[in-house]
Parts: sequence; structure tokens; C-alpha cells
Amino acid sequence: MTTVELPSAERVAERATEILAAVEADQEFPAFVAASLKYDSDWQCFTGSVVVAEYDQEQDKHGLFAEGLKALCLKAAMFEMTGDENAAEIPIAVPVDEMTHAMIAQPQLLARITARVGVPIIHQTDQEHTDWRPEDFTHQAYRAAWGEPPARFWIDADEVARRLKWLDEKYAAMGFRKQGQAHSFRFTADELASVAA
Repeated sequence: MTTVELPSAERVAERATEILAAVEADQEFPAFVAASLKYDSDWQCFTGSVVVAEYDQEQDKHGLFAEGLKALCLKAAMFEMTGDENAAEIPIAVPVDEMTHAMIAQPQLLARITARVGVPIIHQTDQEHTDWRPEDFTHQAYRAAWGEPPARFWIDADEVARRLKWLDEKYAAMGFRKQGQAHSFRFTADELASVAA
């Protein structure tokens, strides 16, 4: 738990908009976008973007990339102002957080861009917070920087939990357990009989 004095949402917003503009202006930003979006066959999971209604990765990945980048810029601004990694891990909506994983999976590009911009990108799984809720600090900072976040991707943590509970029932009916972290399939010849080799 952080004990540092937190900056205002408005100050974080102002700095985050500067960071975003600098990142987008970087010479390697197009390569970073392309690499992040190419990771689309690996970054989906049973608990992330699937909570978005009528999700279509091909249609939604560009919007999610934009939101993931804004989230990383808010976190970078927070870290710059506090020097505290824990404080920088502000709450992020689950689908947006999932997209940030695709972005930080491009470490060389991201490191070069952020070095030129002069800010570190903060993300550590054991410290991340996906308990975003309307009107929390993240929402206030985001709104001050870019207006209202798109409700399609910025889903309240309680609603995410409700959707995941519903999805768990669907997964269980197909043989998946623990939100896709376990299953009952043995891949026997009988189980695979309907699939061509």
C-alpha cells in the first residue's frame, strides 16, 4: 500500500496527455502499433476481452489499443509524479488491462519509445488493479484528459464479475473449469473423431 501524497487527477491528466502525444509522435510508434495488434492471436483470454458485449477482435482491437495506451500513459504520469510503482498501478478496466499486456509484450520497441519520451511504463501483474469503477481516480483523470471513456471497454469491476460468473457457467458446460485454467479434455481418438487431422 502506498503512503505517498497523490497528485490531483487533473495534474495526472495533463501530464498523461503530453506523454500520449509524445509516444504517438515517436518514429517507432507505427511499428509498435503493428506489433501489438499482430499479437492478437495470443493476447485473448477467458477473462479479459470476452466480457465485452458482442466482442469481435478484428473490429475491437484498434479501439482497445487506444484505450490501453491511454491507461499506460495515465500510469506513467502517476509514477512520474509520485515515484511510487504501487501508486502508479491505478485501477484499470479488465478488457483494457488485457490489451496493455499485448503492448508490454513488445519490450524492445516500448523501451526505445519510452526512453526517447523520457518516461517509464509501469505494469506489474502482482500489483495491478483491475477493479476500475466509475468516478474513481482513474475515471476522473481519464475524463480530465480525454473525456468520458468508452463504456464498451471500460466496464465496471462489479459488472465484470457478474459477466465472468455467467461465462463460468458457459465454460463449465463445455468442460472448462477455473475460467479456462483447467479442463477435462483428454484428446483421445474418440474426442477428436469429428476433427480432420
